[in-house]
Amino acid sequence: MFITRECDYAVRVIRALAGEERMSVSEICERESITAPFAYKILKKLQKAKIVRGYRGVHGGYSLNQALDRLTLMDVYTAIDPEMFIIECMNPDFHCIRDGQDGISCRVHHELADIQAQLCEMLRRKPLKDLVEEQQ
Repeated sequence: MFITRECDYAVRVIRALAGEERMSVSEICERESITAPFAYKILKKLQKAKIVRGYRGVHGGYSLNQALDRLTLMDVYTAIDPEMFIIECMNPDFHCIRDGQDGISCRVHHELADIQAQLCEMLRRKPLKDLVEEQQ
């Protein structure tokens, strides 16, 4: 599960929106040091996942669409990258020539699958509210 810069910046966008009724993209960018094109790309994905809500018009902008006590890092990360795997063989669509060869399963694959499951569990353990409030 490679946590990309885009995933990191998505959490920054959520942090900027926390406690705000509505913010423009330029306000989000200024507060969190994100470029506008990158912010728009992230906001589009967060909006598709129904994490943020977009408003059009002169007084448009974005707001949180879900309460921070119901969102986790995992929710945000998978909104940005739905197929987050620590290695490509974790993807169920990936065919590994080593796993199952001669009827023997790959021990490395099974260990990595366990690590990925633990990592996902850890990313779900705290609501974003706890993480955002510590920084404000």
